[in-house]
Amino acid sequence: MLVWNLVLEEAQFGLPTAALLANAGYKVTGVDTDKEKIEKLKKGILYIDEKEVKEIVQKSLNSNNFIVSTNIEEADIFIISVPTPVLVDNKKPDLSYVISAAEMIRKVMKKGNLIILESTVPPNTSKKILLPILNKSGLRAGNDYYLSHCPERAIPGNTIYELINNDRIIGGINKISCEKTKEIYSSFVKGKIYLTDITTAETVKLMENTYRDINIDLANEFAKIAEKIGINVWKAIELANKHPRVNILKPGPGVGGHCIPVRPKL
Repeated sequence: MLVWNLVLEEAQFGLPTAALLANAGYKVTGVDTDKEKIEKLKKGILYIDEKEVKEIVQKSLNSNNFIVSTNIEEADIFIISVPTPVLVDNKKPDLSYVISAAEMIRKVMKKGNLIILESTVPPNTSKKILLPILNKSGLRAGNDYYLSHCPERAIPGNTIYELINNDRIIGGINKISCEKTKEIYSSFVKGKIYLTDITTAETVKLMENTYRDINIDLANEFAKIAEKIGINVWKAIELANKHPRVNILKPGPGVGGHCIPVRPKL
C-alpha cells in the first residue's frame, strides 16, 4: 500500500479524488490548511452538498484507508489540488496556493516520489514555478523524483460520475512520470487516459475551458438576437444543430461554476 498526501484546498474535486483512491485500496492522507474543515471531516461532516460525493467520502473514512490532517508528512505520491483564482487587481492568476503546496512538499519529499499537479494553471507553470521549488530539495526531476500534470475534468453536481468516466490527460516531465501517474489514475478512472508532455497538458485544460466559455456566451448572444427579432431561439438552435458540423449550446444564465468564469483567463 502507498501512503498519500493530497493538498485538498480545492476540495470540490480534491476530496472526491482522495476518497476514490482510498476506496480503490490506497492509504490516503488528505492535507488541508483549514483546521475547521479538517475537524469537520474527522466527524464525518462534509462541505460538498452532493449525495454521491458524501457516500463515497463516508465509505473511504469508514474503511480506515483515508485520514485527514493539517500536517504534511513523507509519502510516496503527492497530489496538489488547490485553487488558482484570478487576482482582481491585475487579472493575473494567483499561484500562491500552488507555490505554498510545493513548498510544503519540498520539505518532506524523498527520492522516488511522484508529484502530480491537478490545479488549472498557465502553461509552463510546472516547469518554471514547480520545478525550481521542488529542486530545492536537492533532488532532480525525471531522475530522483517524477512530476506530472493531470487536470481535473468534472462538473459540480455530477462529480463522481465524471471523475470516474471522463477521459483524462496526463502530461509528464518525462515518459516515466506519465506512466507512473497513469497507473495511479487507472485505479478508478474508466475513461481513456492520454499521455503527453507537461506543458501540453496545462494548455489543453485552458483550451477546454475557453471553448466552453466562448460557446456558452455565443448561445446567450443568439438568445438576445432571437428575442429582438421575435423568433423562438430554442427552435432555431434545434434546427441549426441539424447541420452535421454545428453544435450550439443551450442559452442559460451565463458561465457559472467555480472554474470556467476565471480559468480561461489564466
